[in-house]
Amino acid sequence: MRGREGIINSSLASAGLTNGRMAGLWRSYQALMTRYPWSVQIVTAGSLVGVGDVVSQQLIERRGLAHHNVRRTARMMSIGFFFVGPVIGSWYKVLDRLVVGGSKSAAMKKMLVDQLCFAPCFLGAFLGISGALNGLTVEENIVKLKRDYTDALISNYYLWPPVQIANFYFIPLHHRLAVVQIVAVAWNSYLTWKANKM
Repeated sequence: MRGREGIINSSLASAGLTNGRMAGLWRSYQALMTRYPWSVQIVTAGSLVGVGDVVSQQLIERRGLAHHNVRRTARMMSIGFFFVGPVIGSWYKVLDRLVVGGSKSAAMKKMLVDQLCFAPCFLGAFLGISGALNGLTVEENIVKLKRDYTDALISNYYLWPPVQIANFYFIPLHHRLAVVQIVAVAWNSYLTWKANKM
């Protein structure tokens, strides 16, 4: 009986340490976000696109660590750093000026503008840039876009509208990109799989 209680107590103690560490990491992230919001958003986006590619290669494609394509992960991270982070971060600022307010109705309007205007363009650009970095010719890239774009856009509409309504209603502007990128680890896994599926 004592042995079992000891295991439970040590598990609770380590969970407390883990929660304490997570709280400390979150406070550090908040402090960095306050001092360097643009840089932190871009680094977060690039890192999480990279995580999405690792998940894609290891869990979806089941490559195994020995066959992990590190160059591909680096390419996807570069898209995160130089395209996803700056573009989405800027878009949220523009969207906050286009649709002012934090009401439920404003959140719904922001989601509609985001999903009907921004998402289709962003998705096409992401797939096109990925194809170009993977060495596809213009013609091959167009064929790939014709094959994958509609399916990716439909998948986008299954996931993002409810996430974005919550994001626009509950989350302050400077944390929206991070929230989107955390949810997007699964989405990035799907996108990197789509982008690299030849």
